[in-house]
Amino acid sequence: MKKLLMALTTLLVLVSCNNNNTGKGNDTDKAAAPKNPYDTVDLSFVKLPEGFKISVYAMVPNARSITRSPEGVLYVGNRDEDKVYAVVDKNKDGVADTVYTIASGLNMPNGVAFKDGALYVAEVNRILRFDDIENHLDNPPAYKVVYDKYPDKTHHGWKFIAFGPDGKLYVPVGAPCNICNEKDSIFASITRINPDGTGLEIFAHGVRNTVGFAWHPETKELWFTDNGRDMMGDDVPFCELNYAPKKGMHFGYPFYHQGDIPDPEFGKGHKADEFVAPALKVGPHAAPLGMRFYTGSQFPATYKNQIFIAEHGSWNRTDPYGYQVKVAYLDGNKVTKYEDFATGFLTADKKVLGRPVDIEVNPDGSIFVSDDMNGYIYKIEYKK
Repeated sequence: MKKLLMALTTLLVLVSCNNNNTGKGNDTDKAAAPKNPYDTVDLSFVKLPEGFKISVYAMVPNARSITRSPEGVLYVGNRDEDKVYAVVDKNKDGVADTVYTIASGLNMPNGVAFKDGALYVAEVNRILRFDDIENHLDNPPAYKVVYDKYPDKTHHGWKFIAFGPDGKLYVPVGAPCNICNEKDSIFASITRINPDGTGLEIFAHGVRNTVGFAWHPETKELWFTDNGRDMMGDDVPFCELNYAPKKGMHFGYPFYHQGDIPDPEFGKGHKADEFVAPALKVGPHAAPLGMRFYTGSQFPATYKNQIFIAEHGSWNRTDPYGYQVKVAYLDGNKVTKYEDFATGFLTADKKVLGRPVDIEVNPDGSIFVSDDMNGYIYKIEYKK
């Protein structure tokens, strides 16, 4: 599978992308990839509920955070590479036919967000903006720096970003360590700024490393995933899904983990009730990243307004854990059930076949799931 991936990646990047370090496209970007180049990709290992099917929508190296514009362009960030991509299905056949390189030479450009015709990209310490991007996919404009004063520490420095219902851009700043108590309060937080980069404020504290958040489509309240600390053992602490309906809440890090476990170094003198407990204990070292509320109408009604969560999977647990997409079911602001949706990325003999990262809902009701290990954007559909 990896050999096929490398071959297809090379083909698509050469045909559809401009990989120089100028951040500019050229005429080669306009060339369409061969029709349905993924027909031979075997995804039979992915297990889905009855009636669902999965296919490869696009191939993007190290595909991480994704966002979709109103016009249907899918933007994809990177963590291990330096590029940002735009993925387009021009002939509307359900498979991307063109992949554009929007920028190169960036510093962990993981986060992407779209607003008012502009693409926002999060590097480690900067937020960039590409204006009127969709009229210039084949010749991307020079970026404008929106804000450049975030910390430059790379440990948990990659960022997921999204615009909230208040019109502000939410930007997390991860802890620059596995476990530490940094004096600067901007670390281990979720911040927000105005689209022009002004008005920086901290929205939530005690957040070790969130790489995914979204707002409930009806209440407009924030929910986010958070990755728990390492080196306390295989089974503790659990990673978290958190509920943040207002500004100023503290979610425990570095003092308490999963709501009820004091940190052996920093927990002394603190009590659990000082902090907000998670809405859901996701699992030990599951690494939940992207999450979205399902707002489509293609899937069965039971999925409406429920949370799809991409578990990237553990990196140092004796028995690997995660590597799947699950659904958290809500009753009001309470999680009532957490069940499997897309599994099989981790085999019974502990072989890893993929690592889900982020999720995006399409207007037709299907969902996209990015996989940075294979460099795929999957499309999951429901057929009655």
